[in-house]
Order: sequence, then C-alpha cells, then structure tokens
Amino acid sequence: MNEVTIPALVPAATAGNLTNLIAERAWFEPERIMLSRPLGDGWQPVSAREFEAEVRASAKGLIAAGIQIGDRVAIMARTRYEWTILDFAIWFAGGCVVPIFETSSAEQVQWILDDSGAVGLIVETPAHRELVSPILPAHTKHVWTITDDVLHTLATTGAHISDDEIDRRRNSLVPDTLATLIYTSGTTGKPKGVQLTHGNFLSECGNVVQGASDLFLKPGGSTLLFLPVAHVFGRMVQIGAIHAGLHMAHCSDPAGRLPIDLASFKPTFVLAVPRIFEKIYNGAEARAEAAGKGNIFRKAAGVAIAYSEAMDQKRIPLGLRIKHALFDKLVFVKIRTGMGGNVEAAISGGAPLGARLGHFYRGAGIRILEGYGLTETTAGATLNLTTHHRVGSVGRPIPGNSIAIADDGEVLIRGPIVMRGYWQNDAANAEVFNGERWFKSGDLGRIDEDGFLYIVGRKKELIVTSGGKNVAPAVLEDRLRAHPLVSQCMVVGDNKPFIAALVTIDADALKSWITVNKKDGATVASLTHDPDLIAVIQTGVDEANKAVSKAESIRKFQILPVDWTIAGGQLTAKLSIKRHVVSQQFASDIEALYN
Repeated sequence: MNEVTIPALVPAATAGNLTNLIAERAWFEPERIMLSRPLGDGWQPVSAREFEAEVRASAKGLIAAGIQIGDRVAIMARTRYEWTILDFAIWFAGGCVVPIFETSSAEQVQWILDDSGAVGLIVETPAHRELVSPILPAHTKHVWTITDDVLHTLATTGAHISDDEIDRRRNSLVPDTLATLIYTSGTTGKPKGVQLTHGNFLSECGNVVQGASDLFLKPGGSTLLFLPVAHVFGRMVQIGAIHAGLHMAHCSDPAGRLPIDLASFKPTFVLAVPRIFEKIYNGAEARAEAAGKGNIFRKAAGVAIAYSEAMDQKRIPLGLRIKHALFDKLVFVKIRTGMGGNVEAAISGGAPLGARLGHFYRGAGIRILEGYGLTETTAGATLNLTTHHRVGSVGRPIPGNSIAIADDGEVLIRGPIVMRGYWQNDAANAEVFNGERWFKSGDLGRIDEDGFLYIVGRKKELIVTSGGKNVAPAVLEDRLRAHPLVSQCMVVGDNKPFIAALVTIDADALKSWITVNKKDGATVASLTHDPDLIAVIQTGVDEANKAVSKAESIRKFQILPVDWTIAGGQLTAKLSIKRHVVSQQFASDIEALYN
C-alpha cells in the first residue's frame, strides 16, 4: 500500500476547546480587529474584545432559554456575520452546533432535527421560520430568527446569567467533546450526521494555519468568507481565520454582491470552490470577446500558463518574461482587480480545479493552493503550500495525518482530522473504516514520488461501458467545464456502447456570444440545436478528449435548455453535481443520446 505521512506542526490537543480561540485573543490582544460586519456600503470593524462580548451575551441568552451542556442547536442561514457569533455562542453555552443549508426543504430540515435531537433552531428569515413551523419535532422547543435582531434578543433575555456560568460551561468542553454534527448531502438515502469534535477542528485549523503561515499569519492579512458556513469547508475557513487572528468579513450573496464586496473589503487571500475561479476566468474571456479582444486574452492566458510552467522548471526565458510583463499590464492586473486588487493567493477545494486554471492564475499573479478533503476529514486532508506546491495535484497530507492508496486505488485517510464517526449509525461506520482505522474516502487517487496526491475519480462514479471500459468522468468534466460557455456538464455511458455528455450553458457568457454572433433575441432554449453553438461546444469537447484514450472520449453531447442549480436540486451546496438527480430528471435526454 502506497502511504505518506507528514509530521504534525501542531500536536493533537490534550486539553482546551474552540472557545479558547476567542477568549485568549480577547485577553491578550483585546483591540485586534477580528471581524468586519456589513454597514451600508462599507464595513464596521469588530475588535477581539467586542467579538468575545457579543458571543458571551448571545451564549447567556441561549442558557436563559434552557440550553444545557451537550444539547444540539441547529443554525439554518446563509453565510453572514451572525452565523459566526452564534456558532461560538453555542459552544460558549456548552452546546453542539448542527448546520442546515438555508436552501434545505422542509423534509430535509425535519430529518436533521429528528435525527440530531436538536432542542433549538436558529433560522435566518421569517420565511424560513414559516417553512419549518409545521415540521418541528416536539424536542425542538426554541426557534429564533436572525433578521428579527436575534443577537439583541439573546443578549436581553440572558442579561441575568453570570460570566462564571459561561466559564463553567465552556471549560467543561475537552478536545474529544462533540463540536458539531454536519449532515452530508449524500447521493442516495438519508443524510448522515458527521461527528466532528473540538479536537478535530483544533488539529485541522492549527496545522493548516501553521503550514500556510504566509497566508494566515501575514501582517495585515484578511479574507472574505463567501462559502456556505453550513459546509465544512466554509466552517474550517471561519475557525481557521479566527485561530490565526485574521481579519474576516462575510459575503451573504455571492451571486449578487461578491464583486462589490471584494472591491470594498480587498482581502489578501480567498478560499473558494473551483466553480468561482472558473466563472472569473470565463467572465473575463467573455468580456474580452465582446470587446473584440478575445485573441489578446487567449494569448495572455497562454503566456500565463507557460510562465507558471516555467516557474516549475526554475528557468523563465527572457522572451517569456517580456511577454508576461506586457500582458500583466494589459490583462492580468484586471483579473487581480476583479478579486479586489490585493489577493495574492487562494485556497481551492470541494472539487478538482485542474492544472490549466492552476497555471493560469499563478501566471497571472494569484497562486491557487488546491486541497482535498471531505466533511468526514474536517475539510482539508491534503493541501498544497507555498513551500510545497505542485500544480495539478491536491497537495500533501495536512501535517499530522497520513494518506494511503489501497490496492484498488481508493484514497485512505488517517489522523486527528478524521471524524469520530457517523451519528448513531454503526452500519455506515463499519462501511467507511477498515480494521486499522483508515477512513475510506470513496475517491480514487495516486501519490507521486514526492508525496503529492492526485485525485483521478470517484470510486462509485466510475462508468463502465457495455464494452467493459472503466471511465472516470471527472477527468473529462473538469476539462469541458473550462470552456467559457459551459456552466455544468455530466458524463454518462454506464452500460452504454460509448461515452456521452449532458451540457448546460452559462447564461452570462451566452449573452456576449449572442451579441458577437448576431443572434439577437435568441435564448438558451432556442439555441440547443443551433449549429454554431454546437460547433463551439464541440471545441470544448475536443479539448476534453485530449486527456483520455479514444475508448474513453465523449462521442456525443446534448445541450440542455436549462442550467443546473442548487434550488433545482441538481447541485449540492458546494456546487457538485447530484448525479442520481440529473440522471432521473434528464433520463429522456440521456436515452436520446443513444437512440
């Protein structure tokens, strides 16, 4: 079994808990700016002292309502300032946090509340409260609403609770205490509750912060959090930023406000899923195309990629340096400005980024450190670091942990970041842990001679054609999604004679294409069989096919009249495709590919 272990930079905690991150910062650096909360079109700074005071006041309100040590309290909201306050307030009160995505259906909320035994629920809006009211279990006795000034409400009702009671409760928590139950979206069946402890997060965030110290511990460093905090990746970003004393702000509406908030907050680095980086790149290319400068952009992209690849060889030819300097002023500076102007590096996770985008962004002056992990591994299990970086890989193990490749190619993970297990689900635990306590990820990978991990596909998503050919769809999908007009795609072909694909179109990019190609009044629906659009998408398919053998290549594709969304049920909150849902909803389109 191929195995690699990286020594810990921060040893596994033997005492303490996540509340210490705030309490100790407030004691030693009370005036340090920890957060900024939205204020009009700007930001209001919040010091460590103010941060702790608001968390304590909210915790007192929870205690006054009857929350006991060990009780589960759910939060159903978008990423926002109050999420962070309430997350830590529940821990200060001795409780365990159960995140729920704000897009969840009533049935999903009911399952999570029932299974977790949550005694309280904090929702974001009155509409959420209306959604959940008919399905609340008897044990969920309290419901609070964030937009009804929940922080003030809790502070008022808990004013009589003493600080000694807060300290008694938070000091009762140890590294092995359950910190959160995060329900995995799952592809089939009911979601499972992943048990993550205070020690899991302390190990994860402590080693990531130290390993990427030039990002997290950079003087004047800041980050804008726009990932869902209900997802483990966003949660790790939140806790990691607080652990490092990084100045953090929240963006609640990435679709509508992300460019505005990036421009006003100007973070030094960001953390995002690949789809964000794809959209920034594709948007820039589409704008260049609309302005008649598409060829210039593509030449610039080629120079950026070549420059990054030359960096790996530690020799950049003079001619390439001159071209890079020219395009830096013409193109790359606009990419950096679009991300706020101060971003020097980013961490990407949740799905594969791909070597092409990785090289492009590094060549354009933004180093993207790709990582890999799961909810069950407290987010990142591997990460590229500035000092150990290999574009195209997902990095080496987080310090203190081990990665191995099983005989069948499955990635195995072991260490202090691995979950305690699934909540009240012995059967599921038996499936994912082997006898040596390795966690079976379900992903297929390989480790190179320097310990860098490469993900090559999902074990359960392997397509087996009727000819017996095994095909990992991720390789093709990552390449095809890189095309500026492609929003999402899904490779199909299980038990079929050849590989095919469903493709959805990026609505914003299509507007520019329609203008350039003089197809005024056209829509996605009217263009699904347009020969010009099909020809353009075919170029993306041809590019994707370069990565695989002929037997694995996409032979046919179908452009769909609608895009896939979280609200439509086709995407998870981290924008991964729910293959079983797409297969069911678009069964006739898939069948048509083979008729």
